[in-house]
Amino acid sequence: SASAATSLLVRLAVPPLAMDRRPNVGSDVFGGGGYGYRPAGRGRGRGGAPGDELGFDGKRVRKAVKRLTVDYHSSVIRLREQRLFAKPRETTHLQPHPSYYPHMVVPLGNPGAVADAVTTKMFHYVMNKDRRPVFCCKWTPDGKRLITAVSSGEFTLWNGHTFNFETILQTNSKAVRTMTWTHSQTFMLSGDDSGLISYWQSNMANVAGAPIHQNVVRQISIAPSDQKFASCSDDSTVRIVDFLRLEEESALKGHGAEVRSVDWHPTKGLVASGSKDGQQPVKLWDPKSGKSLRTLHCHKNCVNDVKWSKNGNWLLTASRDSLVKAIDIRTMKEFQIFRGHKKGAFVVSWHPTFESVFVSGDQAGALYFWDITQEKELASMETAHDQAVWTMDWHPLGHLLASGSNDHTTKFWTRNRPGDDLLAEKGAAASGDSYHSYPDYSTATIPGMSGDYAEHYSYQ
Repeated sequence: SASAATSLLVRLAVPPLAMDRRPNVGSDVFGGGGYGYRPAGRGRGRGGAPGDELGFDGKRVRKAVKRLTVDYHSSVIRLREQRLFAKPRETTHLQPHPSYYPHMVVPLGNPGAVADAVTTKMFHYVMNKDRRPVFCCKWTPDGKRLITAVSSGEFTLWNGHTFNFETILQTNSKAVRTMTWTHSQTFMLSGDDSGLISYWQSNMANVAGAPIHQNVVRQISIAPSDQKFASCSDDSTVRIVDFLRLEEESALKGHGAEVRSVDWHPTKGLVASGSKDGQQPVKLWDPKSGKSLRTLHCHKNCVNDVKWSKNGNWLLTASRDSLVKAIDIRTMKEFQIFRGHKKGAFVVSWHPTFESVFVSGDQAGALYFWDITQEKELASMETAHDQAVWTMDWHPLGHLLASGSNDHTTKFWTRNRPGDDLLAEKGAAASGDSYHSYPDYSTATIPGMSGDYAEHYSYQ
């Protein structure tokens, strides 16, 4: 036919492209010796002119970067093996040697080892390109990412294993001051400087929001049933809000100044709040009736944070008077006062596994680890941050601590490994000068042995 003849003439008139064998510069196998076919004369050489002999598609191979990581999967697997096969009360006593690294488990595996909750080793720190103070940080419920909120109103997601940047989300123009997850781990609530409270799904999609307050939202705490939540603000009120309808039910008024912190009891209908009011620093509320049940005159200055313990019997208060106090609500009395901060204490956080262990941060950038049964701190880092610590959050497994500060950095703190060399000076962990030398075990022998036996059983 005429069309078939025309097609044949076109094929005969146009010669085939000359194919040569050259390295595919833009391919992911270029570094490994892989080759691909590319038409000759088609492409731009490194010199820049079209048609150069060496083809280059504009993509350069990125240099591989060696990145440290904190991988807890092996510890979790070992813990599961111990639960299945280990005899009762059979534990591995860690010795100060790197060979005992594989025997470390998450804090849940050693309920009696309080030292596993002391994370004084700074493993990594991150900072946004647009350097701004980090007002709050929160781990995702699965522990795979850390969410930080800065004063520009942006959410930044960091990888929970390698701590590298993943993505950044612009929420609004106001600074986000607080974030918290529901107990069902379905939604995250955030509050900003405009008084807006927003709902976020696990994929960071904004699904709802409402202006509950007229001023800065300082903290949000959710009821055990996830049906209500309490929020506090600089408008000197604590508001009880229905979660499903996102409507205010009642306003708890009684503080004479800004309310800086609020926390809902883990099992009961009881709300604690701390304010800047020196006459009524800490108050206990009935969220249903909206009445004040008790006023605790435990501090003489602004109360920056209040936190209930997991058992619901203890209430921690952190104040600008540099004191952290523990109150037993069964007797309504202070049973422990923690002195150590040089400046005002800003934030406290309970450990997720050990109910008696918590960490506190202050205005000078120091971190202190405490056991509620002891007046003396377990450990301290005077130079953890250069400026005030605004926020802290534990990893769900309890082996990592994230802290955000006014110095624009977010730091990740982990436990010391067996054999790590600890410097006597407090705060040496923040400078990164320690934890890199180990004792010399090459000539160590078993005590009581000599001669050939000692040489045979030496640590080689």
